Amino acid sequence: MDQGPIVAGLDVGTTKICALVGESVGDRMDILALGAAPSRGLRKGMVVNIETTVESIIDAVKDAEKASGVEINSVCVGIAGGHIKSFESYGAVGIRGREVSKDDVDRALEAAKAVYVPLDREVLHVIPVEYVIDGQDGIMNPVGMSGVRLEARVQIVTGSVSAVQNLIRCCEKAGLQVVDIVLEPLASALSTLTDDEKAEGVVLVDIGGGTTDIAFYKSGVLTHTSVIAVGGNHVTNDLAIGLRLPVQEAERVKKLYGMAVAGLGNKDEQVRIMVAGRDEKTIPRSYITEIIQPRCEELIEIVKNELKKVGAQDEASYGIVLTGGGSQLSGLDRMAEVMLGLPVRVGTPVNVGGIKNIVSDPMYATGVGLLIYAAQTEVPPVNYGDLFGNILKKMKDWVRGFLRR
Repeated sequence: MDQGPIVAGLDVGTTKICALVGESVGDRMDILALGAAPSRGLRKGMVVNIETTVESIIDAVKDAEKASGVEINSVCVGIAGGHIKSFESYGAVGIRGREVSKDDVDRALEAAKAVYVPLDREVLHVIPVEYVIDGQDGIMNPVGMSGVRLEARVQIVTGSVSAVQNLIRCCEKAGLQVVDIVLEPLASALSTLTDDEKAEGVVLVDIGGGTTDIAFYKSGVLTHTSVIAVGGNHVTNDLAIGLRLPVQEAERVKKLYGMAVAGLGNKDEQVRIMVAGRDEKTIPRSYITEIIQPRCEELIEIVKNELKKVGAQDEASYGIVLTGGGSQLSGLDRMAEVMLGLPVRVGTPVNVGGIKNIVSDPMYATGVGLLIYAAQTEVPPVNYGDLFGNILKKMKDWVRGFLRR
């Protein structure tokens, strides 16, 4: 079985930062190492404190390096946040020869990219939706076909220049080369969705800490993407305010006892919480659900409105795939199924090997997807076996500097 190069992905999220190292083996991605650290410098997917973000990235990368035994010097980085916008564009060119060549396709895509983009926006992805040859539409791969005129319809994904530059700056200050920036729902789709789902119509809803990303696939291609500035942290904050808890305790209570829908558990069940971080208190579990449920209903309602805008609710034959850390809230999938009127499943990374017992969790869908993207686009590999040599070099440099002083 063919083995690919060792690649690294960096998922810089609002709640956590994950560094993953993996190796492509045939159709499977073998996960060699996972490093994670709390994210302390982001808000709603955007960097608000460079120094603390750099520290978190360094901590996550060091953990991954120790576990894998390789030095991580280049990464594929995921990006999300409310600044992400997408729109459709169109380009057309004349076919130079008798058949459509790769060069003709590239020229059509370049023509589609030749649109006005504000100076404060940066193009992240140009994703082909379909090609048209002499009026014949629905073509996915036009190379080798005959015709005179080639048209390309694409989805252009843009992000804020400042948000992109701040993310790159954080990685560079952490000693990493950013070889590609990938839209996070695009990465999550690579690790959780099947080809049949993408072909027949499916909506990916990636619920993170600060944002919820939506990606609609139809006929095998991404046709719409959007970002909602509501995520799992909003549920945590509601609990912290409603029960007067520290945020860390509210997060623990959410994970242990949180339910999106009332009636799933024993309504008379009593649970213990730590008020003000020190005083124990016993409350009915139903109190927690009463706080969580309205926020979950709000999130699903916003998702529903987004799907209506692009007609995805009628075309998503395979329904909804929930992923991300927020998708693990008990009963959220049932709530989504009822409110959206579509089948819903929770998506976990598939076709993974190595430490799959650890990464087969919705919260790592983006990280695993970044590795798959890196392997498919043949980004530069990380260094093999250079970790200990690099540590020795740093020690020598430190000793030289100490002797000079």
